[in-house]
Amino acid sequence: MKAWVYNEERELDAARFADYLNPATTAVVSIDMHRGHLDDSPDCPCPAPRARDVVAPIDGFHDAVRALGVRIVHVRSVLRPGGVDDINGIPSAWRRTFPLHVGEIPNADAHAIEGSKWTEWVTRVEPGDMRVDGKRRLSAFYPTDLDFLLRNQRIETVVLDGGFTDCCVLNTAFDASNRNYRVIVLRDLVRGTDAHLEGAALAMVSLHLGLVMDSEELLRVWRG
Repeated sequence: MKAWVYNEERELDAARFADYLNPATTAVVSIDMHRGHLDDSPDCPCPAPRARDVVAPIDGFHDAVRALGVRIVHVRSVLRPGGVDDINGIPSAWRRTFPLHVGEIPNADAHAIEGSKWTEWVTRVEPGDMRVDGKRRLSAFYPTDLDFLLRNQRIETVVLDGGFTDCCVLNTAFDASNRNYRVIVLRDLVRGTDAHLEGAALAMVSLHLGLVMDSEELLRVWRG
């Protein structure tokens, strides 16, 4: 079995990670693949342009996952109208820190507002998939019911795709590992702020939180 350890591809003994690799107890958790990050319009409230190129590959992977009977959970940020969850309460830290690097984001106050177009999915969500709304900070677990949903289905492994690798994916990986889930992050189906931070986040996952794999390799292991 091939996996990435500190950003180098390695051959690993699959038997050593058997508890990570059972599709019957696995859910794919796809994070924040919505218009608020992926829209190419100038008023996109929190643009993640590097993630646009994984939309079609994520859809393709999800089709293969569904064919194998593996469950999929789509998680998205949704904030109450009026900003009481964020800008008109205690604002999320990123709203002040992230612009120090990328510059001011003109429409940031519209990010993830409930009922707006910015919460619409960009990746395909099928009727049999599960959805979790109400992600209000950087982890798919907070303050959502994702943990309840996974435990109620006896899920033991979470496979993460989506964005940002160095932000919401990394936070979700930490929270999942701290809750004793086995964690797999799909190297080819996540995107970070830039290549440097993406690599750093994946290296941290591989050393401390779980496996970093390519999606085709994971499918090969599942099918094998």
